[in-house]
Amino acid sequence: MNRSFKIYVYPHKKDDPFANVLLPVKTEPSGNYASESYFKKALMKSHFITKDPTKADLFFMPFSIASLRHDRRVGVGGIQDFIRDYVQNMIHKYPYWNRTNGADHFYVACHSIGRSAMDKAPDVKFNAIQVVCSSSYFLSGYIAHKDACLPQIWPRNENPPNLVSSNRKKLAFFAGEVNSPVRINLVETWKNDTEIFVHNGRLKTPYGDELLGSKFCFHVRGYEVNTARIGDSLYYGCVPVIIANYYDLPFADVLNWKSFSVVVTTLDIPLLKKILKGIVNSGEYLMLQKNVLKVREHFQWHSPPIDFDAFYMVMYELWLRRSSIPILLGDS
Repeated sequence: MNRSFKIYVYPHKKDDPFANVLLPVKTEPSGNYASESYFKKALMKSHFITKDPTKADLFFMPFSIASLRHDRRVGVGGIQDFIRDYVQNMIHKYPYWNRTNGADHFYVACHSIGRSAMDKAPDVKFNAIQVVCSSSYFLSGYIAHKDACLPQIWPRNENPPNLVSSNRKKLAFFAGEVNSPVRINLVETWKNDTEIFVHNGRLKTPYGDELLGSKFCFHVRGYEVNTARIGDSLYYGCVPVIIANYYDLPFADVLNWKSFSVVVTTLDIPLLKKILKGIVNSGEYLMLQKNVLKVREHFQWHSPPIDFDAFYMVMYELWLRRSSIPILLGDS
C-alpha cells in the first residue's frame, strides 16, 4: 500500500468562495468531530497524493460536512443542495466519475448529518465509498462492504501515566448525556450499583481518572451508534464494552474486536455485571486489557501521521476497497 496506493484530490484554489469547506483546516483539528479534519489534513500532505488522475486508484471529494454545518451561506438546511451541485459540477468538469459511476470516489464525514447530506446525490450514497463515523448497517444508506467506518476520536497529545499499573477498582464506568432509550435503560438499571458506575451529566471528578480507575468502559449509542468513547476507553487502557446494535466497528476488516473488547446487545444490559465479572474471574480480562494496550495506537491521530495510527488504518481500509471497483467498459 505505501509504495503504490495513489489518490487524486479534486483541486480547489485558495481563493475559491468555499475554500473553508474544500481545503484542509490550517489549525490543529479539535472537538468531537476532529477525525474528519485530521484525515483530510494528513492526506493532503502525504505521499499517497498524485496530481496525475490517470495514476489514481481512488478520487477524493474534499468537501467538509463539519465546515458546511457552520457556514452561514449553507447551514444544515442547505448541505444536501450543496453536495448535489458540487457532484454535478464535478461530473461535468472532469471525466473520471463516469468510468465507474463513482465507485472509485470517496468522501469523509464524522458528524451524523453526513448520512443525510447525500440524499439529493443518491449516486454518491449508493456508489461512492463513504468513510463516516455514523456507520450503522441497519440504515439503508450505509453498505458495510463498500463503505468504511471512520473512528470518532477526541484529539489528545500525551499518553496518560500508569496505563499498565493503574489501580482499576471499578468494574465498569459510563458518563454521558442520557439521550437515547439505550442509555436510559443502562442508567436506570445500574444507577444505584456499587461496582458499575453510570453517570448522567457533569462529573465531579476528572473524566480521565474515571477511565483509568475502571476495568471496563461502556460505549453506549446515543443519537447515533458512534461516540468518541471507544477512543477514550482505549486511550486510557480501559476495555471497551460496546452496546450499540448494528454498529459497523472501525477497522473491522483488520482488527479482531473480540480480542480487546466486549460486544453485547441492548438486551444484555440487565446481565452486564454477570457478564463482566465472569470475564474477570475467568482471567480473560487480563488478555483483553493486554490487547487494548496493543491496539490503542490505531485509534490516535498525529500531525504528521505515524505508521499504524488512525490515518494509516483508514488508508488501509480504502486500499482494501480499491480492488473491488469495476471499470465500466466503453467509458473514459
